[in-house]
Amino acid sequence: MSSTTDESLPTPRGLLRLALLSLIAGLAAGLTGALFRRFLERADSGRNAFIDWAHEINWLGINPLDHTISLCLVIGLASAATTFAAWLVRRFSPESSGSGIPHVEAVLKGEITAAGAILIPVKFLGGLLAMGSGLALGREGPTVQMGATIAHLIGRFSRLSPVDARILLAAGAGAGLATAFNAPIAGSIFVLEELMRRFDTRITIATLGASATSIAISQYFLGVQPDFVVPELSYPETGSLIAYLVLGLFIGVIGVAYNWTILTIFAIAGRLTSIPIEAKAGVVGGLVGLLAWFAPDVVGGGEQIVQDVLDGKVVMTSLVMVFAIRFLLGPISYAAGTPGGLFAPMLVLGAIAGHFYGSFASQWLPQFGSQTTPYIVTGMAAFFTAVVRSPVTGIILAIELTSSDTLLLPMLAACFTSMLVPTLVRNPPIYDSLGEIQRRK
Repeated sequence: MSSTTDESLPTPRGLLRLALLSLIAGLAAGLTGALFRRFLERADSGRNAFIDWAHEINWLGINPLDHTISLCLVIGLASAATTFAAWLVRRFSPESSGSGIPHVEAVLKGEITAAGAILIPVKFLGGLLAMGSGLALGREGPTVQMGATIAHLIGRFSRLSPVDARILLAAGAGAGLATAFNAPIAGSIFVLEELMRRFDTRITIATLGASATSIAISQYFLGVQPDFVVPELSYPETGSLIAYLVLGLFIGVIGVAYNWTILTIFAIAGRLTSIPIEAKAGVVGGLVGLLAWFAPDVVGGGEQIVQDVLDGKVVMTSLVMVFAIRFLLGPISYAAGTPGGLFAPMLVLGAIAGHFYGSFASQWLPQFGSQTTPYIVTGMAAFFTAVVRSPVTGIILAIELTSSDTLLLPMLAACFTSMLVPTLVRNPPIYDSLGEIQRRK
């Protein structure tokens, strides 16, 4: 009777090797992600400073004409930057288009081969150009795919087995997500819940190791504070859970509509085959530049929008307009075909939707609490769940972003119903839908 090696029961030596490589992959992914975040911060501040300068400069001393020249300059630069980003993607690394998460999932399923090293500079530079121009894209897309590619290269250089190489690639992706939001646990859970969709000892060890070292190195450059400053929140009353169940229903409906909007706009852009991808990206960049001229705070990843909502700095009438703009701007930006993710735009919409609901609840249902902040934070987790269908990742991500661990029970309630709604109407998770589109190409 012949014996075979059970890959689910690795030898201690093999497991130790994978664990050590996961630490190395995490360090490399964390360093790359931290540099990307730092450069992106500079790009965002540079864009805002340039727009402020363009509003003030006198070209000819004739106000209407001066403003027209400045406006054309802002639009032209944004269009040129996104055009160049799309050209980089098409010319050197088509796999780096979009968030990259569907590509990583396809690699892990064995449907396609992993991307080469060229993806890393294309994703890095292309992401900076696109998001720095103001496209409503998330920084986690580039960091996840760059982390996965770095881990793949380390695994190939180390001659890991195909199984361990895929595990290391997934761990690198999780390290990239952890770095994007300073959220090590969410990065680890994302690998287990979304990318691998299973828990076993080897995957868990590699994922935890990569996320830990990625955060250790990234916090050296970025600091240890959470991304959003939220006042200390008390534990909600048990009776308030009904309010959060309804919040989840409300956000679940919005999440279905947002998924449909992403796929519809993506499909429309895909049918325009006679138009070069660079031209489509240039048009999107120009439109974003036009929007940035009039409302510079509305464009970009949207992190400052979330903080302003948490701080109560945005009036309701303005927030309705911001929500409507961002609801369309995210899908339009994603359809441009440049590097960039979906997480950050989703957090913006979830926060605003939570604010809408919280404002209503605090006025008409004061017995459930008078603060809107708990609804805002919970809304981020619920919206992520409605769109991605990874509730544990959404909950942990919202907690790590805000240090609001007192809201665990409301998040469970809201994510329960926000996941129930799209499941009942058979609306697929967004990455499943995008992956299906990728397989058809």
